This record gives sequence, structure tokens and C-alpha cells, in this order.
Amino acid sequence: MFELEQVLHRVQKPARYVGGEWNTIYKDWGKTAVKVAFAFPDVYEVGMSHLGLQILYHVVNSREDALMERTFAPWVDMEREMRRRGIPLFTLESHRPVRDFDILAFTLQYEMTFTNILNMLDLAGIPLCSDQRGPEHPLVIAGGPCAFNPEPLASFIDLFVIGEGEEVFHELLDLYLELGGHRAGRRHFLRRAAEIPGIYVPSLYRVEYHPDGTISAIEPIAGGVPPKVTKRVIRNFDQVSFPVKPLVPYLGVVHDRGMLEVQRGCTRGCRFCQAGVIYRPVREKSPATLLRQASKIVKHTGYDEISLVSLSTADYSRVQEVVRSLLDQLGDMGVSVSLPSLRVDAFSVALAREVQRVRRASLTFAPEAGTQRLRDVINKGVTEENLMEAVSAAFAAGWQAIKLYFMIGLPAETEEDLRGIAELARRVLARGRELGVPRNRLRVTVSASSFVPKSHTPFQWEPQVEMEELYRRQALLRGLLKEKGLVFHWHEVEASFLEAVLARGDRRLGRVLEEAWRLGCRFDGWSECFDFARWQEAFRVAGLDPTWYAYRRYAYDDLLPWDHIDAGVSRKYLVLEHKRAMEGKVTPDCRTGKCPGCGLCPTLEIEPELLDRAEGVSG
Repeated sequence: MFELEQVLHRVQKPARYVGGEWNTIYKDWGKTAVKVAFAFPDVYEVGMSHLGLQILYHVVNSREDALMERTFAPWVDMEREMRRRGIPLFTLESHRPVRDFDILAFTLQYEMTFTNILNMLDLAGIPLCSDQRGPEHPLVIAGGPCAFNPEPLASFIDLFVIGEGEEVFHELLDLYLELGGHRAGRRHFLRRAAEIPGIYVPSLYRVEYHPDGTISAIEPIAGGVPPKVTKRVIRNFDQVSFPVKPLVPYLGVVHDRGMLEVQRGCTRGCRFCQAGVIYRPVREKSPATLLRQASKIVKHTGYDEISLVSLSTADYSRVQEVVRSLLDQLGDMGVSVSLPSLRVDAFSVALAREVQRVRRASLTFAPEAGTQRLRDVINKGVTEENLMEAVSAAFAAGWQAIKLYFMIGLPAETEEDLRGIAELARRVLARGRELGVPRNRLRVTVSASSFVPKSHTPFQWEPQVEMEELYRRQALLRGLLKEKGLVFHWHEVEASFLEAVLARGDRRLGRVLEEAWRLGCRFDGWSECFDFARWQEAFRVAGLDPTWYAYRRYAYDDLLPWDHIDAGVSRKYLVLEHKRAMEGKVTPDCRTGKCPGCGLCPTLEIEPELLDRAEGVSG
């Protein structure tokens, strides 16, 4: 053990490292059979805003035979002090070294955190590569959205959890206890773990390449190992255990509020959206469950805001009823309700008035594209009329600031689409003026990210637009959005480029990741830390061309690096959706009752869990 106090006065935000938050769970180390360290590869403020952390912390600590503690990526000042003083990576609950735990579990939310994973392993004193670890080292596992293309991290992770983790984590812990832990036989444990649905063990698969660098085969190297790993999905979602005593941070975090998951999945089918595929099918919770959970969260935390969390909260069948009921139940206590994700076609005057009864939160709408033609290409399913109705409702209900989210560099984008973004923003600004919003307070913020092709989407075959062209498109928008009341935000092009490289990458990128880390790459998602020149040097040393990954247009019959990971949606359907996109054809929302034929329900033997909008009957 070490004295944490000897370094805290030397770093910014020492509360990141001390633990002791309200609702922290402490267990007897000596009386608990299996110990898990949950590792979030970013700073405390980001990690503590992640609902998945709270869920798994609750799931594992609900077992008498297991404990879970937390660790986060130390900021650069803390890392410097830790390395100087020989302090290993430690958990917040017990301040024990991470290497003392049985399992180290990383969550993969964003490709630009990958070098932090390597840095955390090194700080923990754990060999970076899985084939260099022995019985004295923890089992290193990972899950989350980026696990749907796990290959860039294949050398460093012992096993990946594909899909939702609530049930599979229990099965993994049960196997661990059954076999007496991995330390008596790491290979045997991994071989048995590969038999659990949803578990991918990269060391049990061989990847072969054509002379041109494309993949020729991805095959299991042992009998009984599945050729494809199919994602895990939670059924009976209304009954799934949910944390109603979440950890309450002392430090201000990104999303410092109570989180209530109203549904999981999305039926819309936006063609760029990976989350819409990997979290299918949609499963909704009943209003009674949500009201009960919300009441307990407020009681156990003291939060004055409840956020209704999902990929598209306004699509939840009973959203207006639940918002009204929550405010009736909690509003007198000063508790407000926020809707962090709104579709422009699912917002009404009534809903706007409900959510601002206690406190007016910010509103963000996502038209994604500037013209109807391009919105049809991406299957956004909304019109300019929808947007104007939504912002009119918001302005009429008292909002003075609106945020609009767009993507640039989408497949088939033209100059007209870019100009359409500026024209749409100006129309929203004009509508606010028409409805009497004071000019000195009226603000329309336009945020434009760069399109990154993701695995398991209809656009997985598409290249990213080249960097110089993205720079040009950003500059065009900057010029078009120079008007009082308009604010323009954009993302770093180089970071989006690297995100595309890693999102579409194969196992060979492991060499690049390790070299980038050795060159000092850390916190690559943070502009103040990101150093593109170091990444360029890492690719040069590894002998790989990053543009080959980001700018390559795949053919439909190419074997993709992630083809052995099955998200449940058929390849045939993704091809069909890509063709429909190029023809500008839309695919209807499966909530309407017409199945688009994605193949997920028969493949996973599951159906959407939707509520009747009128009576609340599960259907």
C-alpha cells in the first residue's frame, strides 16, 4: 500500500483519486471470492457520467461472492507523480493496486481512448500483450460499443464481451469460480470462456491476409470455438436489475444527475448509426417501473435532476405521460426532468412545457444533414417542417437557446447539402426572432462532426472523406455561419481520421497503438493532449499506411476485420440498406408494424418489447 496524501497536493482535481463517494460499496477483501476492477480509460469526470459503469458496479456488487471497485485513467499530472514515486494504478474504493485483482474489466466507449488502455496496463504493472501474462496477472477483459470491432486491441485483451453485459458477466464470474480462477490455468479458462455465448477470445482465432493486405480468413484455431460470436441481448427489460443507489461523485462530472434508462435500442435505422444496430431490438420499461426507480434514485442521491436516458428518448411510447408523472411526483421537491436526446419529429409543445415546469434544461436537436435529399440517404426520417415545428414549440415554451447537431462528410454529400446546414440554422434563428425571443439572448449553436464509418452499419463499406476536403467543408461552414446569434462548433479533422482508422482497423494496428503509446500518446480525445505527429510517426515505424484503412472503399464481398462478430443484423440487409441509401430511398421505422427484414429478431430469437401508447400494455 502507499500514502495517497503524498501526491494529492501536487495534482489538479485530487478528488479524482480519493473515492469515498456517497453510495460507494465496500466489501471484505479476504471474504470475497472474486475481485473485479472496472477500468474506465478516461478521466473520472467522464467515467462517472457513464451509466454502464453504474449498472455493472451494481450487478457485480449485488453478489455475495464478488466485488467490483473502480479505476480511471490518471490525468497527465497524476501519471507523472505515480511514475516518479513508483505508485501503481489503484482502485478508488480500497486504494489497492489493480494488479491484485482477479479481473480487470475495461469499457470501450471511444476509439480515441485506446492508448489510455495501454497506459493503464503499464501503470498497473501488467504486461501489455495477453500472451506475455502469467498466472500472477489479472485476466484483462473488455466490452462496450468498440468491442464490435475488437481487432485493433486483440493483442492486449484476453477476452471481449460482445453485447450487453448484465447476464454474461454473471456467467463469466460463475465460470471463474467453478474453475478456481484463471491463475491455475489461464489457457484452460479462456478456452472454456469462449463457449459462453457473447464471449470472444482473440487468441483462439487466426487471421490471414492476401498479398494486397486485405483479409483472406478469420478462423478458430480450436475445436468448439464458434466461427462467429453473436452479441448478447437482455430480455424482459422491464424486469432487469437497475441501480437505484448510484454512486454520487463529489467532483463535478460531465453529466451530474440521476440517470433513468427508459428504453434500450432504437427502431429508426439511421444508416450511419452503429448504436442503432448493436442495441437492437428496442425494449421499453413500463411507466410504473420508471416512477418507482426515479423515486428511489432521488431518495438515495439527493439529485435535483432526473435524465431520461436512451438513444432516442422522445421515441419512448409513454414519454409524455412519464414526464408528467415524474414532475407531479417529484416537482415539489425541486426535481427537474431532462431529455438528453430528442428527435426533431418527436417533440411537441406539450412535451416542451412539461420538461421545463421545474427548470429549463438545454435542448439539442439532430437534423444530421442540411437537405432532405441527404436526410433520405442516411434514412434520418425527418423533414425541415418537423424541425421548424419542434423549434417553434421550444421557443414558444420559453427556450432561448437551441443546439443543432449535423454531420459533414456523409456519403453522397454535396456543396448544396453544406449550404443547407447554414440555411437551416438561419431559419431556426429567424423563427426565434419571429416568436419574440430577445435578440441579445437568442442563440442557435451548430455543431458539425465528421462522418466516421463504423462496423455493422450500412455505411461500413464507405470511405471517410479525405482530411483536406473535410478542412475545406469546415471552412465553408464557418464562413456561412457568421451571423449574430449563430455559433459554430466543429471537431478536429485529424482526430476523426484516426477514429476512422481504428474503427475500421484489423489486428495489425496493435503495433501502431503500442508504438503511439511509447511515443507518449495519451488522452487522444482531448485537444490539449492530442498530437497527430506522434501518430504519424507510429504508423511509419509500424510500416502501415493509415489512409489505407480510413479511405478504403470495401466491396460487398470483402471479408471485413469484424465479420466474425455478429451484431444480429444480417449482412444481406446491410447491403440492401447501402444500396437504398445510394438511391435515396428511405426504410420505414419498424415501430410502424412493418418489419424491414433486418434479420435480428429471428437470429436472436427475440422480439421488440414495446408498450401500447394508449394503455401501457406490453406488446
